[in-house]
Amino acid sequence: MTSQAPSFWHIGWRSLTRDWRAGELRLLLLAVTLAVAALTSVGFFADRLQGGLSRDAKALIGGDAVLSSDNATPEAFVERAKQEGLRSTQTLSFPTMGRAPDELGGAAKLVALKVVDAGYPLRGSLRVSEGPDVADVATREIPEPGTAWVDAALLIALDLKIGQPLMLGDTQLNVARIITLESDRGAGFMSFAPRVMINQADLAATALVQPASRLNYRLAVAGDNLAAVKRFVDWAKVEVEKPGVRGMRLESLEGGQPAMQQTLERAEKFLNLVALLAALLSAVAVAIAARGFAQRHLDDCAMMRVLGLSQATMTRAYTLEFVLVGLGASALGVALGFGLHYVFVLLLAGLVESALPAATFWPVLLGLGMGLTLMLAFGLPPVLQLAQVPPLRVIRRDVGQLKPATLMVLGLGVAGFAALLLAASRDLTLGLIAVGGFGAAVAVFALASLGAVKLLRKSVNETTAPRALVLATRQLSARPAYAVVQISSLAVGLLALVLLVLLRTDLIASWQNATPPDAPNRFVINVQPDQSDSFQQALREGGVNSFDWFPMIRGRLIAVNGKPVTSESYESDRAKRLVDREFNLSHTANRPEHNEIVQGKWVNDEPDAVSVEEGLAEELGLKLGDRLGFDIAGQQVEGRITNLRKVDWGSMRVNFFVLFPLASMPEVPATYISAFQAPTGNVQFDNQLVRQFPNITNVDMSQTIAQIQRILGQVIRAVEFLFAFALAAGLIVLLATITATRSEREREFAVLRAVGAGSKLLRNVQRIELMGVGMLAGFLASVVAMAVGWALAKYAFQFSWQPSFWVPLLGSAAGGVLALMAGWWGLRSILRTPVVETLRRASV
Repeated sequence: MTSQAPSFWHIGWRSLTRDWRAGELRLLLLAVTLAVAALTSVGFFADRLQGGLSRDAKALIGGDAVLSSDNATPEAFVERAKQEGLRSTQTLSFPTMGRAPDELGGAAKLVALKVVDAGYPLRGSLRVSEGPDVADVATREIPEPGTAWVDAALLIALDLKIGQPLMLGDTQLNVARIITLESDRGAGFMSFAPRVMINQADLAATALVQPASRLNYRLAVAGDNLAAVKRFVDWAKVEVEKPGVRGMRLESLEGGQPAMQQTLERAEKFLNLVALLAALLSAVAVAIAARGFAQRHLDDCAMMRVLGLSQATMTRAYTLEFVLVGLGASALGVALGFGLHYVFVLLLAGLVESALPAATFWPVLLGLGMGLTLMLAFGLPPVLQLAQVPPLRVIRRDVGQLKPATLMVLGLGVAGFAALLLAASRDLTLGLIAVGGFGAAVAVFALASLGAVKLLRKSVNETTAPRALVLATRQLSARPAYAVVQISSLAVGLLALVLLVLLRTDLIASWQNATPPDAPNRFVINVQPDQSDSFQQALREGGVNSFDWFPMIRGRLIAVNGKPVTSESYESDRAKRLVDREFNLSHTANRPEHNEIVQGKWVNDEPDAVSVEEGLAEELGLKLGDRLGFDIAGQQVEGRITNLRKVDWGSMRVNFFVLFPLASMPEVPATYISAFQAPTGNVQFDNQLVRQFPNITNVDMSQTIAQIQRILGQVIRAVEFLFAFALAAGLIVLLATITATRSEREREFAVLRAVGAGSKLLRNVQRIELMGVGMLAGFLASVVAMAVGWALAKYAFQFSWQPSFWVPLLGSAAGGVLALMAGWWGLRSILRTPVVETLRRASV
């Protein structure tokens, strides 16, 4: 009577419990959990953040759809909204001067006037207060006729109080409330001026709207029927794009708060990058740990084959074991990531003003998929070879050794893992640089380490070199393939660690330097030419010795290479808007120091030449040599593009799309613009400047810069928090790489001890080998990290970064120290194991 063979379910479960108790699976479980936790913590936060932005989009633009126009909104759009059953309201915004009555000081200030009608706002709400020290409340009301709501900054600038009159044009309105939040304010240049909000009924009395006034009309529509909103938007798009229609556009979230949108995107990129590095490191750790797991189970599998267990059963059993471990580690990582994402919510509080919505199920699916992919793509291939171990290994332990994974199996695993990483990155450029950089790095490390091993053997003179160095060299060169794997794996781990250090220091410092603490916090426009000398003298007397100073010319692009251009000449919405409005042009003989020439050459005082910002050139399809024609106050001015400039629009410096490289252009009308940092300690500086030059517009950017710096600090703290996960994954790779050679080292050292080698000599051999491997891996990792870091800074984060040439030296030293420490921790018991016990287990 024969007993029934156990099923693979039974064998797989028993193997799992036995290996878990023996500690065989802990490194695998830890690596997968870390990777999934890092990715899902960022995934949960990004998912909720995007949900919050989508939810708040309607409030940020004031409706479900908004039509913005330079002229009064055609009645056809209002009628169409009514036909679709949508609510609508119109607002009018423009800059003007607000004044205090003469009996109250007569101070004047440029304000951003907003005229609202019943129903405003359709989406979102206003928050107002009854006084500077009174708590604000949300409201759906608008100012009563005869009253005005204002920003608190205007009351301070004009020395007014609630209830006192504010002069606007030909009328005066009593200040009734202070505006504390205006969700649809946007982030245009004039939004930095203090807001004044009045009722539509008071507009005519001000007499501010004149034929030459620069006005912005906005028609907002909203409704509960999404299909009706879509029909209105589709119809409006067709109307706006009709020939002859100018100055009209549909607004979206991207136009509402672009600075905040860019900051959120850059913050998410930083967090995603660190999470990607943690996942890449975990993949290396899983592959190394799984190979060690398989190596230790060779003899057990040979015995099971002798007892009659089939290859198919063993394959299914080990697959089941690794699937269960992968599911368990993934579930643990998802739970840990969900809890940790609340730390990001806390650290990045304020990036989104309102509470975030609940996360979707997408991060959970991504985490489970990533964990299983790690286990099946990198962990299972070497383990499945156990099913092919011949029974002969029971008596001949030199057969049945593990072989490298086939290219097909390895390629499928890497391709699946890379696809998941690209999906998790949420940014194709960032994902390609991180994943592609690591893939190229592996090839570079393998070739460089193979060359180094061959060179090492030839360069060490065994007759004169120290005995420990000779033995270490022999050990490395005796197994060149394994030495290449060890050095390459160690270099990959060190690559991520070095890149993380650069990310935390140099890259983040470069990001901060894009908006440095000493950046200009005042922008002054409308300085008249006859005020130029006196204005600059006033700045110097006030303690401002460094400032940007440029003429500002208003001009419209009308021709390219002699061919007239209009908004109909381009397809993209941004190109249409650029051609449809006037540019701020300027001229200067010397290239602005904060502008980098990326194509062509800047020649001082070159006639018939223009310099163009590279983004504008790309958007409008311009290139070097093209001739541009501008209409400047009725005069046609032309120039040939001689160079393209890279402009950092977040630098808080004065920048222009188009510059003429000339010291003077007396034939065109111009005013002047200046940017500077206001002197600290002189609180009256701004008021004194406005009193001396009442026609200027002085825009205070202090709060904006402070907000940007605060957000940067928050993002850095979040990156540092996630840094711990990637650091842990890197240390796991180091430990797995070093300990992967444990059994071979035990046998080799046991043989050497048996023939008379002392423990001190063998300890020195181990130290030399570990330090040499670590220093070589650290040097290679640092060089590649500098290249990857440069690519990330330039193409993913769009800021300049110059790596230090000390990085390879420091990386080499750090690699040697880390390898030595990991070797001491993982291999410290080798020299204490009795020789007889080691030789008894050794393969012969």
